[in-house]
Amino acid sequence: MTTGFLYDPQFLKHDTGPGHPECSDRLTVSMDHLQKLSWYSGLQQLHPRPADLDWIRLLHGDDYIRRAESTCKSGSAFLDCMDVMVSRDSYDVALLAAGGMLELADQLMAGTIDNGFALIRPPGHHAEHGMALGFCLFNNVAITARYLQKQHGLDKILILDWDVHHGNGTQHLFEEDPGVLYISIHQYPYYPGTGAYNETGIGRGKSTTLNCPMAAGADDKDYEKAFMETILPKIDAFKPDAIIISAGFDAHRLDPMAQINLSTEFFAWMTTRIMEKADDYCHGRILSALEGGYNLQALPLCIGEHLSVLSGNHIKTGYT
Repeated sequence: MTTGFLYDPQFLKHDTGPGHPECSDRLTVSMDHLQKLSWYSGLQQLHPRPADLDWIRLLHGDDYIRRAESTCKSGSAFLDCMDVMVSRDSYDVALLAAGGMLELADQLMAGTIDNGFALIRPPGHHAEHGMALGFCLFNNVAITARYLQKQHGLDKILILDWDVHHGNGTQHLFEEDPGVLYISIHQYPYYPGTGAYNETGIGRGKSTTLNCPMAAGADDKDYEKAFMETILPKIDAFKPDAIIISAGFDAHRLDPMAQINLSTEFFAWMTTRIMEKADDYCHGRILSALEGGYNLQALPLCIGEHLSVLSGNHIKTGYT
């Protein structure tokens, strides 16, 4: 099995200022950990290219794209809301993050890799059609889903979002599209306030949104129940052609941004279950993109668990 790993030091240039949780240290500590793992050298190292604006425009409005560029390059401190802190390089880095996922998609469809993970920032799943929200500029995963449909001719894309915050942007971008199944498991009620169980899609997209809201304090067993009883059967019914994971690791018990209590090992368990579904329905095709995860001790370990399963190097411990 060949797992693609995409990273570039350029992602560190997105400067969110002192004290901001979505900081470049998230990537540097993760790389420090991953490079010490015995199997890291076996990953297929990939490098991003900036996304062509034509692909960005499929999900984001021209006015928003122009505002994002001008705001960042003018030296303004934030874009659209105080959560989205930016710097002069942030627009270019955001294009690179989106383009990194498109590079992974191309390599996946060419058969160069069997699956892949992108260690990227800024994250994307809160970004709406015309607004930056929740640390996010461009919706990397949503752009990739549309790219797989338009560029590579896939009909049915599953987006699984296990970030602790609901991916409002991704849901809204696809809630009328029957070809994209969006599944989110997240703390609720919590930021951004969306993601109730009764949000199931609109019009032709009715029933292709599945929200699994979890109460503060939920743990491995609660998530396992949601997967076994709700999420996995929904995937079985949909039978995707490819799977994209919005891989936030802020549902970890040590993360400061929420109150979900997942263990490090449970991220391997979720990855394993999704790999089984990918093997069943879409030739193992999984792409995964970093979203949240803000505890600098837990984040690298969780990413390591996720990547170890994707690459076939996982050593089973407690939960799995």
